[in-house]
Amino acid sequence: MSEFHTFIYVLNMVQPELFDDMPPEKEEIINEHFEYLKRGFQERNIILAGPCLDGEFGVVIFRAPTQKEAEDFMNNDPAVKKGIMTAELHPFRISLMEKG
Repeated sequence: MSEFHTFIYVLNMVQPELFDDMPPEKEEIINEHFEYLKRGFQERNIILAGPCLDGEFGVVIFRAPTQKEAEDFMNNDPAVKKGIMTAELHPFRISLMEKG
């Protein structure tokens, strides 16, 4: 089994003003984004994902075997792929985490 590394990607809305009043076509992309993240969570790759409640940004903390596979996972996120969010990837170390 290959060793996995932890990464974080930070998501930002391209048009943050739409956070509170999103057109249906962009809302559908957000739903695809959420389903994509749910699949990653079910496959045990995603550790944590969610948005800031003020709409400033969202984060996804996840595992991948390589930087390239982490970039591919981030870039295949429907919100990134369809251009309503930008994403920035960073290697990440979890130093403290609540259990249970």
